Amino acid sequence: MDRNRVHDVTETTYCVFTDDRGQNYLQINTYGSPHRKVKGVRSQTIQLGAPAIRQLRSILAKHFP
Repeated sequence: MDRNRVHDVTETTYCVFTDDRGQNYLQINTYGSPHRKVKGVRSQTIQLGAPAIRQLRSILAKHFP
């Protein structure tokens, strides 16, 4: 990634849910910048299952000790 920069603060929500197979997920929803033409509309949804959570924990431990 060669174009990294700090983004503006945006509204974000999260929830944890269990699917019909009993697997837990963390869902993160972002709602875009306050400068968007249509405000309050979800822009992205990211869902992380157990393997992705383990990877994220590892990344965080390595870079944010």
